[in-house]
Amino acid sequence: MAPEPTGTAALLVNGRGQYLLHLRDANKPHICDPGTWSIPGGGREGSESSRQAVERELLEETGLTVALEPLTVVDAHGPGGQGKDRIQVYLGAWDGDADALPCPEGIMFRWFDAATTAWLTMCPWTAEVIALHRRTAPAPALAAAPVPVPVPRSGGRARPNVIGVHLYLQRPDGKVLLGLRHPDLPFAGRTWHLLAGHCEQEGALACLVREAEEEAGLTIRAEDAELVHTVHVLDEGGDGQPRLQLFFRARAWSGTPELREPDKCLEWAWWDPAALPEPIVAYTRTAIEAIGHGRAYSEMGWT
Repeated sequence: MAPEPTGTAALLVNGRGQYLLHLRDANKPHICDPGTWSIPGGGREGSESSRQAVERELLEETGLTVALEPLTVVDAHGPGGQGKDRIQVYLGAWDGDADALPCPEGIMFRWFDAATTAWLTMCPWTAEVIALHRRTAPAPALAAAPVPVPVPRSGGRARPNVIGVHLYLQRPDGKVLLGLRHPDLPFAGRTWHLLAGHCEQEGALACLVREAEEEAGLTIRAEDAELVHTVHVLDEGGDGQPRLQLFFRARAWSGTPELREPDKCLEWAWWDPAALPEPIVAYTRTAIEAIGHGRAYSEMGWT
C-alpha cells in the first residue's frame, strides 16, 4: 500500500461554480510556489490523518469548517523546487464572502471562475486540480453544497457582518481625499472611494492605522482618529452580505498620499465634498454627505 500523502489541500467551490483561491506570499522564505494563486492546505502534523490535517489547516487559514470529500492526489515540489511531495486534495462547497475570511497567511482570498484562472499566475498543481475538477465535476460533493438562504430583511437568523474601516481625511480647505480604484478589482473598479480596508484580527482603529500606511504611506495615530459616521449596508457588492462600514476622521496625520498599492489604486486626489467625482461608491457618497450634515448613522439596502 502506498504511504499516505504528506500534504493536504481543499478545493472549495461556490454555487456559481467559482473556485476559492489563495494568493501566496511572494517574499517570505520557505514558501512553496511563492507569489502564485493556490488553494488552502498544508502538511500533516504528528500522527494526523490527511483528513484531520486538511480540516485543521482549513480552519486555521480561513476559519471555515466545511464538509469535504477526497478528490485526487497530486505531486508538488517543495520550496525552491526542491524535493517532491504528494498532496491529498479534498473537495468542498461553500458560498460566502472571500473578503471576509481572516487570511492569517498569504495575501488574500478571492473567488475566480475557471476561465479566469487561465490568466492568473497559478500554482502548477492547483491548476492541475482545477482542470481535473472541470473534467469530472464529482456529483456527490457538489450535491452536498449548502443551499444559500435569503438574508432576512428584518429580524430572523443571525449572520456575521463584514467590518469595513474608512479614512475620512479632510484638508483645512475642506477637500477630502479619495482614491480611484484599479479597473481590475472585483469590487468598484475604476470608481472613486475613500481609503478603506477590512478588519483582520485587529480592532478597527488598528486597521485604520495599518491601511493608511499600507495604501498611501500616511502615518496616523489611533488617538488622533474619531468615529464620525457608520453605514450599515446590505447587498453591497451584490452578494447579500451585511456590511458595517465605519468612517473615521483623522484630526492629524503626517505624510503625503503615495501610490503604495498601484494594483489597487490608480491615483489619490482631493475633492470638494459638494462636488464629488463620478463614478463614486454609493455608500461613500452617502457617508460624506451625512458627515457634512453631522449625522452619525445611515442604512442602505435594508428595505
